[in-house]
Amino acid sequence: MKKLLEFVSQHLSDDTTRLILDKEKWPDIDMETAVNCIESRRKLKGKVKVWYENPYLVFPLKLSAEQCSSSATGHYKAALAEKIAGKDAWTLADLTGGLGVDSWFFSKRATEVLYNEMQTPLCKAAEHNFKALGTGNIVISNSIAQSNAISGIIDGFHPDIIYMDPARRGEGGKKVFLIEECTPDVLTLKDEIFRQCRHILIKLSPMADITMVCERLGKTCREVHIVSSEGECKELLIWMDREWQEGYDITAVELPNGYPEKPCATLTFTPGEEKTGNAEIAAETGEFLFEPGKSLTKAGAFNVTAGHFHITKLGKSTHYYTTSDPSTVDTLKGYGKVFQILECSPLDKRSIKEAGKNHPNAEVTARNIPMTSDALRKKIGCTSGGEVHIFGLKSDLKGNLLMICKRI
Repeated sequence: MKKLLEFVSQHLSDDTTRLILDKEKWPDIDMETAVNCIESRRKLKGKVKVWYENPYLVFPLKLSAEQCSSSATGHYKAALAEKIAGKDAWTLADLTGGLGVDSWFFSKRATEVLYNEMQTPLCKAAEHNFKALGTGNIVISNSIAQSNAISGIIDGFHPDIIYMDPARRGEGGKKVFLIEECTPDVLTLKDEIFRQCRHILIKLSPMADITMVCERLGKTCREVHIVSSEGECKELLIWMDREWQEGYDITAVELPNGYPEKPCATLTFTPGEEKTGNAEIAAETGEFLFEPGKSLTKAGAFNVTAGHFHITKLGKSTHYYTTSDPSTVDTLKGYGKVFQILECSPLDKRSIKEAGKNHPNAEVTARNIPMTSDALRKKIGCTSGGEVHIFGLKSDLKGNLLMICKRI
């Protein structure tokens, strides 16, 4: 193992395809494992820096590094689990341990964590890595999470929370999105899990339909957390509570660079509040334009966003907002993108021609108008780049507009 890890550190920047082709040069190195470690380390560089920088960690399957949590989302899940437990001393069982990143983050807050993984190579690697990271409060289990097996995996551990991150790939590595197609099947196991503890925390694909998932899982769904960072929706987290029957809240979360040292931006609401909400339609475009981040968009928080931030919506189906209140700008920046509106005119041949003449370099976005962003960019004749962002947007009261904006 020592020789393998030294080889990985020495060849971390090498072409892995070339290493495989030239593997005869290093007959005492398991080149497949070495390449998996090299490629996994590279993927972890931008996800979990502490793991990337530790030369003593081993990674037998590179797919696990692709699918593991980032530091930001790992910290968020651990904080959420601590909130769910509701006490200082608490325990968690991770039934789908994988590479072990989530278990490791949970262990930083929990008294003890049970890590379970059904693939033996991953399980052995995780046990090795936890020791290399100096983590001493994680119990290792190598079992398959399936019907009639949960009590055997738990085996007297008495967790306050059971966590699951079902594999979202089916036969042949094809991605799946329906909850019953994931492995293990939470729908089949949830009643059995509830016999072991009160709380279940599930990580699902950000592509999953929230309404459908909660309907399938049932009334014990208590909270849904949609977590985004770096301009991308990363995770959908479902908190299920065996003793809960009162409907669920949705929390849209935007994690900033530097989280958890910097606070995250959250907006919590119920589906009923969004359904009965009535966003005011903007009569004027104001001075600033707000584009909601990925979490607010995924959450469908279109009416509650207007009400919460006291901003007006361009149109019922145009999910952009406007305000002239500069005091709201700093707050809004945590939830999405804010632009200063430099010019606003009706979207027509003349305004398009003027935009192309004055702004040869600009980003372009079209929403809720009869053309795509690419089509509008071609009509304007600009190339990507520069500080200007041109929007083609439909206003219910003003018609189709062309907005020349600058990102704040």
